[in-house]
Amino acid sequence: MGNNLTPQWLLWAREIQALAQTSRFYAPDEFQRQRYVRLTEIAAEIVAAYTNLPLEPILQAYETQDGYATPKVGVRATVIQDDKLLMARERDDGGWTLPGGWADVGDMPSEAVEREVWEETGFQVKASRLIGVYDANCSPHPAPFQLYRLLFLCEITGGEARPSNETSEVSFFGRDEIPFELSPSRMETRYIDAAFDAFNKPDEPVHFD
Repeated sequence: MGNNLTPQWLLWAREIQALAQTSRFYAPDEFQRQRYVRLTEIAAEIVAAYTNLPLEPILQAYETQDGYATPKVGVRATVIQDDKLLMARERDDGGWTLPGGWADVGDMPSEAVEREVWEETGFQVKASRLIGVYDANCSPHPAPFQLYRLLFLCEITGGEARPSNETSEVSFFGRDEIPFELSPSRMETRYIDAAFDAFNKPDEPVHFD
């Protein structure tokens, strides 16, 4: 699995959930569907048991998934001004991260990241370059679902710094000023290195896991 840092129990839970989701969608009758509903419950119980998180929110997240199971897609923006990187502090965990979030259905990836920066930081930006495609399995804090993150280099075109209902602070940091309190579910230190490398080296190749 290469640099996969995801614990084996979570890989099993994900696979059970994905198989149950896809099979439930194609099940020919209610009897078969109920079997896959139970597999979904087992996957949620595994995650709850190993994380000590409440079962119900995990089960609800799994049950709302429908259709053929595929990896989720998130977008993150790197915005550098005066050699400093734009970051936002998340309200839910108090950690700093690059602005971004889930890609919505109907969005082009560049549109998704531009919207997220505006909503979370108050800056209008234009995506200028894809920096990399990252597998969240390589993070020490993997997500309940398989997740790919697209990291874009963006340029400010307008606006001003302001927090939002998701973020409590917005600020720029030099490479040696990055806060220690990073949002564990959203941020990896390798994104920071990639951001400055891409900004300073226009010919830097696109990274992919």
